[in-house]
Amino acid sequence: MEKILDIIEGISYEKGLPIESVMEVVKESVIKVAQQTLDSKILYDAEIDKKNKTLHLYQVISVCSDDYEAKEDKEHFIPLSEARKHDSEIKVGDELRYELSLENMNRSAVNTLFRELEFRIQRLIETQLFDKYKAQIGKIVSGSVVRIDDLGNTFVEIDEIRAILPKKNRIKGEEFKVGQVIGAVLKYVGIDKQNGISIELSRTTPKMLEELLRLEVPEIKDGEVEIVACARIPGERAKVALKTDSMKVDPVGATVGVKGVRINAVSKELKNESIDCIEFSNQPEIYIARALSPALIVSVVVEDKKAVVSISSEQKPKAIGKNGINVRLASMLTGYEIELKEIDNGTLGDRQTKEPEKSNLDILSSLFKE
Repeated sequence: MEKILDIIEGISYEKGLPIESVMEVVKESVIKVAQQTLDSKILYDAEIDKKNKTLHLYQVISVCSDDYEAKEDKEHFIPLSEARKHDSEIKVGDELRYELSLENMNRSAVNTLFRELEFRIQRLIETQLFDKYKAQIGKIVSGSVVRIDDLGNTFVEIDEIRAILPKKNRIKGEEFKVGQVIGAVLKYVGIDKQNGISIELSRTTPKMLEELLRLEVPEIKDGEVEIVACARIPGERAKVALKTDSMKVDPVGATVGVKGVRINAVSKELKNESIDCIEFSNQPEIYIARALSPALIVSVVVEDKKAVVSISSEQKPKAIGKNGINVRLASMLTGYEIELKEIDNGTLGDRQTKEPEKSNLDILSSLFKE
């Protein structure tokens, strides 16, 4: 095939594929078509002459000893004595290569080659796209809404591919319109021979909040502030635990921003989801007490993965939150099962005056010392 390299370069440029990958596809396709249309028993090899820009097809035959049992298999083996008529220095185990003409391929073979090339190039494109998007799992991607089906699933066009944002992965109450540009976290990427690439998006995963904070807060993007954990009830409320190793940076203040400008920008993107930022602590009691903010905690006792939290009757509604949302988020954030134990003001007063050494109020005061 003359000037095949020009054709390969054209395909590579047009489809945005590596030229070496396209070359391999062309060679594999020619070999497969030769097996189908010439002789399936023959071992073939193909090479591209980059200097002359041509493709050559070869029959490959292994050299065997004259008494080898497989010497009658003329498609794959040739006796040493016979091989030396072609090359006097050839040895057992070497290969002889006979070039086969591609010019005499009939129309059917040419059509088969075209279909095979088309199929393999498409698979190559899909594999490249699969690798590209798989590397972006957990990251925010954006695209235009192209369709919304009867089940409420939203189809989004992202560059050269169409993704789906299922209704279950959409914040409750969100409505999108065709043509609207939206952002979502790339949750899943799959590929199969029948349907090609499938991409699932989500706006409800905690990763969506983390990535928005990373985009909005330079200190998080630069690594000065670390997001330790994140818990969400999408569209309603979220809690984020933050920490830093720098004495000069306030992780909560940096994330919230001046007058809340940073956290409000993130909240707006999430349909005004309320976001609590707390400072992480390695001490579970302090961490749990902070996670239950805005409630003020009297004491926390941790046993395995359960935490018993003593709290005054006035603070208990704040700790629980509307429909139990605050305590649920605190439990999700910290990984502890939280049990609230209410104590009345009289008991609290007695404990403060009679048994200060046994009280855990130092946990509350240490919130301001860390």
